[in-house]
Amino acid sequence: MTDQAVELFTIGRCSIDLYSNNVGAAFPDIQQFNAYLGGSPLNIAVGASRLGVRAALLTAVGEDQVGDFVLAGLEREKVDTRFIPRKHGTRTPAVLLAILPPDKFPITFYRDNPADTQLSIADVVAAPIEQARALVINGSALAREPSRSATLSAARRAKSAGVTVYLDLDFRADQWPDPLAFGLNIRAVLRDVDVVLGTEEEINAAMLTSAAQVVVKHSQFTAPEIAGDLEANTTALLSEVGVVIRKEGARGCTIFERGRSPLPVAGFPVQVVSVLGAGDAFAGGLIAGRLRGLDWQEAAQLGNACGAVVVGEIGCSHFAPTWAEAQAVINRQ
Repeated sequence: MTDQAVELFTIGRCSIDLYSNNVGAAFPDIQQFNAYLGGSPLNIAVGASRLGVRAALLTAVGEDQVGDFVLAGLEREKVDTRFIPRKHGTRTPAVLLAILPPDKFPITFYRDNPADTQLSIADVVAAPIEQARALVINGSALAREPSRSATLSAARRAKSAGVTVYLDLDFRADQWPDPLAFGLNIRAVLRDVDVVLGTEEEINAAMLTSAAQVVVKHSQFTAPEIAGDLEANTTALLSEVGVVIRKEGARGCTIFERGRSPLPVAGFPVQVVSVLGAGDAFAGGLIAGRLRGLDWQEAAQLGNACGAVVVGEIGCSHFAPTWAEAQAVINRQ
């Protein structure tokens, strides 16, 4: 990473992701795994970096070899690691995933005493957030202290300095003692947020009224079924922030901007291998596009192209496209 000013900070979890190399095999039958960088904020930082954005990740790793793996991978991706502390007595998390096409991706999180949740206000103070152009905060980082307070502090500082604050809802049901706590924390931070990014399920989760609305099948904590009035919940979020981006999978996305009609942006037809990481690739593309002066529709189109590339592979940020590769997807359409 050069000494140039950071354009984009992302804050939250990181991990080593171990993806099954035996597509279609149930978890007990897996014989091989491939190792990748993981964690939504990390994936967004890498995706944006591949598109030419000077990105930095605000997270923490343990004094362990998995931490070495994460830091070395970020360095290769030209993501600034200067603001990532090592936390004594903690572990860098791991995630294990099976791949059962077309729609089952069982996932197991190993997040006992995870280092990234020990990111503190003091750690965030050391990062020049006010000098950036955008900050991405993450819903999962609000699940525990001290990362909750660190995230709230980062958002407040960014908002006060005129830095655009994006909130990636990132609902992971098993990371919360009560699903209702997710929505309570999300709604508490909205005053310092400009743009909300989330799937249809995550938007419903942000407005939960009962834990019974959440149903997790096949260990798919990344994609639970969540009941709710999607349009009313989108409108409720839009009453608090200027823009809500609803990620809609193969359909693409819809942009809800306060005072304007909803703007659907179509996705790109591709052969789907794994949907894991597609939303992070979309976010990296969308934010990179905005930082490069694209309007919302153009930026969302770039995000959709990035997501289309990643769903064709097994792995998240490892397959995020460059600007030229993303443009090639757009031009083919």
